[in-house]
Amino acid sequence: MSSSFMPTCISKLTNSTILLVCALLCFSFTSTEAYDPLDPNGNITIKWDIMSWTPDGYVAVVTIFNFQKYRHIQAPGWTLGWEWSKKEVIWSMTGAQATEQGDCSRFKGNVPHCCLRKPFVVDLLPGTPYNQQVANCCKGGVITSWIQDRDNAVSSFQISVGSAGTTNKTVRAPKNFTLKVPGPGYTCEKTKLVKPSQFVSPDKRRVTQAVLTWNSTCTYSQILAQQTPSCCVSLSSFYNDTIVPCPTCSCGCENNITQPGSCVMPNSPYLASVIAGPRKNSFTPLVQCTTHMCPIRIHWHVKLNYKEYWRVKISITNFNYRMNYTQWNLVAQHPNFDNLTTSFSFNYKSITPFATINDTAMLWGIKFYNDLLMQNGPSGNVQSELLFRKDMETFTFEKGWAFPRRIYFNGDNCVMPPPEAYPWLPNASPYQVISILCPAMAILVSLAFLLAYA
Repeated sequence: MSSSFMPTCISKLTNSTILLVCALLCFSFTSTEAYDPLDPNGNITIKWDIMSWTPDGYVAVVTIFNFQKYRHIQAPGWTLGWEWSKKEVIWSMTGAQATEQGDCSRFKGNVPHCCLRKPFVVDLLPGTPYNQQVANCCKGGVITSWIQDRDNAVSSFQISVGSAGTTNKTVRAPKNFTLKVPGPGYTCEKTKLVKPSQFVSPDKRRVTQAVLTWNSTCTYSQILAQQTPSCCVSLSSFYNDTIVPCPTCSCGCENNITQPGSCVMPNSPYLASVIAGPRKNSFTPLVQCTTHMCPIRIHWHVKLNYKEYWRVKISITNFNYRMNYTQWNLVAQHPNFDNLTTSFSFNYKSITPFATINDTAMLWGIKFYNDLLMQNGPSGNVQSELLFRKDMETFTFEKGWAFPRRIYFNGDNCVMPPPEAYPWLPNASPYQVISILCPAMAILVSLAFLLAYA
């Protein structure tokens, strides 16, 4: 075998090996961006129920179910889009409306509500006349989370579709659902034919059934929703004077030179004009200039230590000048939540993502009291205190045990300080050695001085 053959063979082997390794990597690792360990089965399900046929199409009820434990859709609400499989049009809608009509010039006489191949639909606002409403509509697109308010974790509208099939065999499902809340974040699966939905009458004595039902399941990814985090956590305790701030640049860095308008100082003379400027309706946060640049900061303070109990104070501050957070919620992980005794001025619900471990709690505001977190300013703050019973087998203030493991705000994972920055107990302080060494050195120096001049 010639020597020139060996490098060629090795080169081919190397290339083949690289391709094989790349292929294995692609198939071995799956994306976990949309996976939430605290709510692994959480999703938003879009159900499309055909209720009856019309001369050129059908009438359907479209329902959006929020099966997520703590992630909700707040104002200005959802926008639902899809793509028609054929040349369907929307003749009319009740409980919602298409954002654009499109080109309906091919129709004479009656003009459809929307002729777009890819329509987008929004919920109607509260106060809509009753003859334009259906059940579970007209809330401005706001859908609560499953735990906060199960009755309002659903939104519906009725749609009359034309230029479509008129039988189970000729009708086609809409495809490529898009759910905006109002920005991105949700990815919807392919529409599936499922068992027809059943509906129980108000007196619960009769059950009716849809002619045909399609489902599409949408899952949330924080990475798709935003490029940077939206909240951070700061820490403090009664046993240490150190206040651990949010990590620097948690949600971005202050840089008004290259990115003018990224933040504004609260004492700026131009504050009012910036807030009411041309981008006042923008969903891009306009935050107060801080080291962390987050719209939301959660502060966890270990407040008091009793014989059988210990107490924590939680404060939520809104640094966003453009957003009032309606029906906000907070999810925290801590091993002592199985012994939570009282939550003052916040609602509380155990989530228990793992059946045998009760270490996750959902907290949210009391209706008409503190369920609205106002935009940045004197009112942009809500707070409560938690009282825990001590379990003497596990309770300790050492090694940061008293601080949360993870915190979510409105379903988004917040940036935590690094563990080494947590407030230390006085007897665990790195300065303890110095405090003991100094008196010892003073005594040795004094002894040496006395011996020298004895």
